[in-house]
Amino acid sequence: MDITSLQNPKIKHIVKLRESKRQRLQDDLMFVEGVDELTLALAAGLKPDALFHAPEIDSPVLDFSASQIITVARAVFEKISYRDNPDGWLGLFPIPHKTLNDIRLSEAPFVILAESVEKPGNLGAILRTADAAHVDAVIVCDPRVDVWNPNVVRASRGALFTVPTVEVDNAGALAWLRSKNIRVLAATPSAQVMYTDVNLREPIAIAVGTEDEGLTDFWMSQADVKVKIPMQGKVNSLNVSIATALITYEAVRQRNK
Repeated sequence: MDITSLQNPKIKHIVKLRESKRQRLQDDLMFVEGVDELTLALAAGLKPDALFHAPEIDSPVLDFSASQIITVARAVFEKISYRDNPDGWLGLFPIPHKTLNDIRLSEAPFVILAESVEKPGNLGAILRTADAAHVDAVIVCDPRVDVWNPNVVRASRGALFTVPTVEVDNAGALAWLRSKNIRVLAATPSAQVMYTDVNLREPIAIAVGTEDEGLTDFWMSQADVKVKIPMQGKVNSLNVSIATALITYEAVRQRNK
């Protein structure tokens, strides 16, 4: 066993990485826990800075080079883990710095644009939808949540590594979309057109905002089309990840006809 002490400096550093955005940015490292998430990160070509394994926890055997793995005691792993039932695997990876130029578009580009997402769970769910629908990219504009937060990795089930994900400001995102002739579709309860009544087969970016405020005036004024999702109850808004999934799968339905 390489590490058995809870006071080991490496362990204290991992806890800081887990809890502090500032520490992650300072070290340019992200925290990835779980067999599935690690497998997807490695399949995406990311190279781990370090891998940690707790042999005392019953978990799958992964085909990693033994020289890459630091073994730790169960109590040590439980200290660094952020899961209730950890599977005994955790890795530190350099944060991938993708730009809009790294995105490879399909013939009919299909992009999700999320502005000022506040909660890791919502961004993670949007990424899972993006992976399932095989969108070209997720563009995160002016985020309020740290995209590389361990909870985003967890909520996305590793989709953060399967879907090209780029952070950029609103102006940069709009200029790129215009240069690629991608229309912007804004989801807003104030729209007159139903989301099922627009053509989603053409190059499109589905833009969604915060649950409380929706999209800012920047995107509302620049949108090529505005759509709404019917609300027949007393609540006037849907969870942003649910709204994104509904419109995204309407695009999938139309494109598969």
